[in-house]
Amino acid sequence: MPGENKKALLIIDMLNDFVVKGAPLEVPRSRGIVGNIKREMNKARRNKIPVLYCCDRHSKDDREFEVWPPHAIKGTRGAEVIDELKPRKGDIVIHTRTYSSFYRTALDRTLKRLGVRHLILTGVVTNICILYTAVDAYMRGYEVSVPEDCVTAFSVVDLRFALRQIRETLKPCRSRS
Repeated sequence: MPGENKKALLIIDMLNDFVVKGAPLEVPRSRGIVGNIKREMNKARRNKIPVLYCCDRHSKDDREFEVWPPHAIKGTRGAEVIDELKPRKGDIVIHTRTYSSFYRTALDRTLKRLGVRHLILTGVVTNICILYTAVDAYMRGYEVSVPEDCVTAFSVVDLRFALRQIRETLKPCRSRS
C-alpha cells in the first residue's frame, strides 16, 4: 500500500549465553521478558509482520572477548536462540559480531528488500545492542519502537539510560510503554 510504513520485529540476542541461568553473559532479568517478546512475536506473525532474529555470533578469538567473557561462539549451544523463542520457517536470522545489528551484516539490505521502514526492537542488552541498533536504524532513516517490557539490561540504571536515549535523543524514534 503506498505510503504504508511497513514494520518488522527484531528479536535481538535472546540467546542461551545471555538468558540461561549461569550463562557467560547472563542478563538475569532477561527471563522475565521472554513472555512479552513471545506476545509481540505472535502478534507480528498474526499480522504478517516479518520476524528477524539478530544473533551475536563470534569466533573463538574475537577481540570483543578483551572486554566481555567469551560468549555466543559460533557452533555452540550458547549461540542459539532460546527454545521458547526459536525461529520458525520464514523467519530471518541475521548473524552479528558487534553491538549494532547493522554493522557488517545483511540487515539493511534485507529490510529494504522487504520494504520495511519501521523497526520494533526487542531483546537484550538495552544499553548495548538495542541502543546501538536503534542509533544505526535512526541514522539510516528507519522509525524505531521499543516496547519497554520487551527489553532489559544488566542493571536498571543502564536500562533507564538507554530507553531515555532512544526516547529523547533519537527523535522521531519512539520508545513505547
